[in-house]
Amino acid sequence: MIRSMTGYARVETQGPWGRLSWELRSVNHRYFDFSIKAPEDFRALDGELRQLAAARIARGKIEAALRYSRESASGSQIEPDLDRVRDLRQALEAVAKEWGPLQGADPLRLLSFPGVLREQSADFSVLLEAARKLFDQCVREFNESRAREGGRLETFLVERCDAIEQLVAIVRARYAEVRGQGIERLRARARELNVELDPARLEQEMVIALQRLDVEEEMSRLLSHLVEVRGSFKRDEAVGRRLDFLMQELNREANTLSSKSQDAELTRCSVEMKVTIEQMREQVQNIE
Repeated sequence: MIRSMTGYARVETQGPWGRLSWELRSVNHRYFDFSIKAPEDFRALDGELRQLAAARIARGKIEAALRYSRESASGSQIEPDLDRVRDLRQALEAVAKEWGPLQGADPLRLLSFPGVLREQSADFSVLLEAARKLFDQCVREFNESRAREGGRLETFLVERCDAIEQLVAIVRARYAEVRGQGIERLRARARELNVELDPARLEQEMVIALQRLDVEEEMSRLLSHLVEVRGSFKRDEAVGRRLDFLMQELNREANTLSSKSQDAELTRCSVEMKVTIEQMREQVQNIE
């Protein structure tokens, strides 16, 4: 099974400490490139989560984003820091002693002063564990999305492999016709020139010419590469680089066919092969 390097997943969970959500997205990359955006309090997880991602994702530029909100936290209490309030009162009394009586302090303005209100902090070890578990779930869903896209890519590539195999069959059949036509053209040309051909010499020259134009070896190698491409789909590992190499080999054989072709139909087939292989190569760039 193959997987695409492009993927997306988002998961969310909620508990007494609030709401957590992870988001993973990726695009093509030659190697594994992983980055995390998370609140500063969660930075202790960076190394662990990076290792977890590297163990399950072979290639791609992956961006992970963690969001945390306490808005939905249950049992959250806000309490005034009475020591801070007393400090403020003493400061006001000192100012009043220096400048004279002051107007009564506005309680709402007092509460807005930094440090006067404090919120009970959540148990952060529980929060970190929740973030770990949620990340693990997000990676699973992320890989499932990439596998689904990989399935679509595999279908596309299999169809192109079938198309190339059909072109190979056409090339082989056409080459047999062209070989016979070549002998007849040479004999016809000799008759036009009123030249008597030595059968042995004619056969020798035709063997040399046909060897130079023979493409059976290239077609056999091309079919062999297609077997390798199909086999790659069954490997339980990242096969993107392997498929990329096979695309180069397929293109090499198609180019050789084009260079040897002296027939319009064979030339058309070689062009069709190269177009199809290029379509495959473009999609292979998306495979992990």
